[in-house]
Amino acid sequence: MTEQSQLKKIKWGIIGLGGIANKFANDLLTIQDAELYAVASRTQEKADEFAEKYGASKAYASYEDLANDPDIDAVYIATPHALHKENALMCLENGIAVLGEKPFAMNAQDVDIMIAKAKEKNVLLMEALWTYFLPHYQYALTALKNKTFGHILKIESDFGFKRPYNTNERLFNKDVGGGSLLDIGIYPIFVSLSTLGMPNHIDANATFFENGTDASCDMTFDYNNLVKAYLKSSLKEILPTEAIFYCEKGTIKINREFHCPSTVTLISDGREETIDFGYDNHIFGYKYETIHFNKLLQEGKKESDIMTFDFSRNLIKLLDDVREIIGLNY
Repeated sequence: MTEQSQLKKIKWGIIGLGGIANKFANDLLTIQDAELYAVASRTQEKADEFAEKYGASKAYASYEDLANDPDIDAVYIATPHALHKENALMCLENGIAVLGEKPFAMNAQDVDIMIAKAKEKNVLLMEALWTYFLPHYQYALTALKNKTFGHILKIESDFGFKRPYNTNERLFNKDVGGGSLLDIGIYPIFVSLSTLGMPNHIDANATFFENGTDASCDMTFDYNNLVKAYLKSSLKEILPTEAIFYCEKGTIKINREFHCPSTVTLISDGREETIDFGYDNHIFGYKYETIHFNKLLQEGKKESDIMTFDFSRNLIKLLDDVREIIGLNY
């Protein structure tokens, strides 16, 4: 019997059954010590359809009913951004471990409230920024930490796609935290924070849709020794969606859709080497954060040693700082 098969099987619930929830559920099915036990939507029909598709035992027509199920060990929160805090607190209050989709909440104050509740209830809480746990990203982090090509001189990272403007779609709905910054700008900001830490100064400017939702955002993070990170998000144009680290003796480039399972290209002395991490085409990549979370839960941990509370606090603070600069208020 393998070590993994001896571990307690984690009974998972999912709150909010949109596109990301489908990807998470698909990957959850590949994890031996995890079970999709319950799902919740605002309608019974949608909950039933999702439960049947992924083999969940229970389907609830309200988030509250799922949070009150005593058999659930952990909940993945995949609702719109503006509901993250409310949904997390509801689950934490009932002693259920929470993996909350990024952004953790709408602002730093809400994140602090969530963390305080997790500590009060002594329950595991973690922000679900899946990129941090992907093997290719961990590889790049290790190479940068080891200074394989020396110190970082400059970072360029962006995330952009073009979507028809539609105020009925969550992505363009300011009331639920739609817009480029919180939805996709968080990824380039994450790249800079995870490699260089907190900047000394931020410059930012944005364009907006007619309803006040941010359409694009250009950011420059200034660090010591003239090191800069040039970051961009956009819902108006297709961008390379890469993360490039220019170092003293070479370049580390995470290729297209750097936030997803991807490849890494090392460039030095006129030579290029691209590393393929052999990702399974049948998974989306959410399983890596889930395996980490399961392990924390099985070991009785209350905080991740990778996606720490301090990291989540710093990430939301940077988002708040950028919002203040560009005049984006929710």
